[in-house]
Amino acid sequence: MTTRATRSPRRRTVVALAVVLVVLVAFVVRLVDIQIVNASQHVADAFSKGMQKTSELEGARGSIVDTNGKPLATSMLRYNVAIDPMLAAKGMSLRDENGAVVKNDAGEAETVTWPEIAARIADVTGQDVDDVRAIVDDAYAKDPKNRYQVVKRLVSTAEFRKLADLQIPFLSFEPVASRSYPDGAVGGNIIGFVGSDGQPLEGVEKLQDSCLEPTSGSIKYQLGANGVTIPGTAVEKPAVDGGTLKLTIDSDLQWYMQQLIAEETQRYQANWGGILVMEVATGKIRALAETDTVDPNDPGASDSADRGSRLLRFSFEPGSTFKPVTAATAIEQAGVTPETTVTVPDRMVFDNGAVVNDSENHATQNLTLNGGLVTSSNVAMSQFGAMVDPQTRYDYLKKFGAGQQDGLGWSGEPERILNPAATWDNQTKYATTFGQAFTVTAVQVANAYQTFANGGVRMPASLVESCTKPDGHVVTPKLAKPERVIKEETAKEVSLMLENVFAQGTLADDVALPGYRMGGKTGTAQISDGHGGYKKNLYFTSLVGFAPAEDPKYVVLTVFDEPKKQRMSSANRSVFKKAMAQVLTHYRVMPSGSETPLLPVTG
Repeated sequence: MTTRATRSPRRRTVVALAVVLVVLVAFVVRLVDIQIVNASQHVADAFSKGMQKTSELEGARGSIVDTNGKPLATSMLRYNVAIDPMLAAKGMSLRDENGAVVKNDAGEAETVTWPEIAARIADVTGQDVDDVRAIVDDAYAKDPKNRYQVVKRLVSTAEFRKLADLQIPFLSFEPVASRSYPDGAVGGNIIGFVGSDGQPLEGVEKLQDSCLEPTSGSIKYQLGANGVTIPGTAVEKPAVDGGTLKLTIDSDLQWYMQQLIAEETQRYQANWGGILVMEVATGKIRALAETDTVDPNDPGASDSADRGSRLLRFSFEPGSTFKPVTAATAIEQAGVTPETTVTVPDRMVFDNGAVVNDSENHATQNLTLNGGLVTSSNVAMSQFGAMVDPQTRYDYLKKFGAGQQDGLGWSGEPERILNPAATWDNQTKYATTFGQAFTVTAVQVANAYQTFANGGVRMPASLVESCTKPDGHVVTPKLAKPERVIKEETAKEVSLMLENVFAQGTLADDVALPGYRMGGKTGTAQISDGHGGYKKNLYFTSLVGFAPAEDPKYVVLTVFDEPKKQRMSSANRSVFKKAMAQVLTHYRVMPSGSETPLLPVTG
């Protein structure tokens, strides 16, 4: 039987437990409210009051690949190694392989001195141990309270791991996104490079930065009253990597062309040389090689003039390589044919007083339009050009790219000159028929021959295939639409005459590739002396052609700036032949299986 005396304490105990339970439930409810129901609001309040720690998350810069997907530029993580000089000067406790402090027989922690620590660091980083010691000693001597000093910048991941395994508590590691170019100087003039701060400085690295640039993220933590990070309070905004930039360049072909042009430029003692390979059906540039060029891994090792692309930043008078444009204009606007003839002395004074000379003395002869191209006669092409009014000729030159942008949107593009026809003086009216008095770029010369080889339709020149965004979305560049420049029949007639240039001209034996029909033209352009005249006996030489001529696949252009060993365009024959042979072999283009139909040179 329970008495009143025993019931009263029990009742009080039950009440007390009930009160404790209610309070506990209230705490739990409040905790759930803070940690779950309204967690984001409380985190935001804490962040707004500065009770936070924020770390930046770096995205990786996008890769650059060639037309086959081979990496040309990639990003990798490296580390800056920093040290706390104040703690380093005091040394550290010796630890075993499990991280436990090693003690001596007296139970005291064994220490490692700074000179010993410096030796361990230098053994990993490859630095001189005295240099590592000096980093801390000098910093400590200057300011005993200094807590930060860089030991070495941009160590590899392997070095980082070895340093971390040393378990040095006052070493810290700052991750840094670093750029790597696996093929070195291959395509360096096109790819460009980034600075030590990761900012793009040249080439497509800079021009296509909108594709390659990553978006940084961040991670925030709440801090307690003592400044300690509170677990479980992280708020992360993920970083977004850059996209993948795909170029039209074939890196294997590019490598070969760079080796070739370096050898040939040295052989002919030119200031510089270049090779451009363009696909006829698409206008895509498959190789753009030049010498000297830059290794993006170490741009500082190259002269500043070699860190960009001369081929894309140099304009010149095309000379004889634009004589086929005069031929096409005369065919369409004056009704001439490849067999139409004119009387051609080696020097001619026209009715307006203009004087035109051929490059070599010769007896007066009747040359066909085809003969004018085969012999590269300025006098003949001046007469054929004069059959068309200046304004119409101006319009055709413009359609073939003279004085216009080449469509690549390259930085530092050169000035291109094509003055209005109304301003042409007496001499200019004839000089424009054989490639003088206006300027073009190497890309525009190649594009003109792509137009002839493509049935009169010009495809826009391009260096970029696409940009693949991190989410997989593929963006292709906005290019000009294909444009019909001349009639298909005109293109066929001009192309056949260009075949005859190779078959019947003075360069025939030097450039012939057994089994293949080819068409093309040399160019020897005078170079301005900067004072209204031309340099004496110094020229910008070129040779451009397409193959196989009966079904053209590729255009190859070679150029030399002021070759000294052979000063005329004959210097280009060797490099052109080797370049075209490699292109046809590389792309497994079948031989022609037919001979070039020969056209009359004289009437």
